[in-house]
Amino acid sequence: MFLGGYQPEGGIAAPESREYLMSEQGLRRACEEGIILEAVAVRCDLSFRLTVDLHCMNGYIEREDVQFSPTGEPVRDIAVITRVGKAVCFRVTGFFTENGKTAARLSRREAQRECAEKYLAALEPGDIIDAKVTHLENFGAFVDIGCGIVSLLSIDCISVSRISHPSDRFRAGDRIKVVVKSIDRENGRIFVTHKELLGTWEQNAALFSPGQTVTGTVRSIEDYGIFVELTPNLAGLAEYRDGITVGQTAAVYIKNIIPERMKLKLVIIDSCRGETVPPESIAGYPENTVHIDRWKYSPDSCPRVIETVFG
Repeated sequence: MFLGGYQPEGGIAAPESREYLMSEQGLRRACEEGIILEAVAVRCDLSFRLTVDLHCMNGYIEREDVQFSPTGEPVRDIAVITRVGKAVCFRVTGFFTENGKTAARLSRREAQRECAEKYLAALEPGDIIDAKVTHLENFGAFVDIGCGIVSLLSIDCISVSRISHPSDRFRAGDRIKVVVKSIDRENGRIFVTHKELLGTWEQNAALFSPGQTVTGTVRSIEDYGIFVELTPNLAGLAEYRDGITVGQTAAVYIKNIIPERMKLKLVIIDSCRGETVPPESIAGYPENTVHIDRWKYSPDSCPRVIETVFG
């Protein structure tokens, strides 16, 4: 049982969880009740055993207990050493004496197995869940969707407006919402998406009006013009202009908004090379929404249909 639900690692702050870690008695109770706890791994030894600071004693996670694999793959070295200095979830599986002191035997694998079987196995495409960005690659962001179990958020699913790298949107440690895109139940893999939560074309375009001058981020430069992002799910096209580079912040005049063509016509007024401030995104759904079956990005007046159908 995970106090407060099967959340990404690094997010347990419930007083109940801390109480279990304050004493040996609390840890023994957690062992008996099968509670999933969380604490920081402080060391990895030569045998790839993790030492976890439990406050009242040390806990140890053996290499084979660091990670759960639904296909039985062995735990890689990198999967162990990258846990050092970070919060890890675990179940207390027993106690032993080391150097005359009581220590706890812990298993992150069992915590992840429970999360996979009791939480992730019940998910369906379209479910909206919590996630935490763990690291970024050129092709996407890896996110923790529960107990350290990682899912891929590919770069094309981060936003409608194209970006050159996931770092244009996220940083490691960011807590975000994602939508379950697809599930490979045979191999225990879940793929997620994010752009469906950032509003439709009309929702984003409603924030702007012709005649306004606003700031945006230059996302791509083509022979026929320059694409400037106003929000993560909305970009417009400006005429080509020398001296502009991708990533710059630009002041743009909104010349026209054309819903039936899903277009914004812009004029670049000025640009700067300072640090880019990511455009604000909007919430496409009420905060308490937990599932969506279909998301249509394009306006009804536009003959070109852009949508995501889940399931």
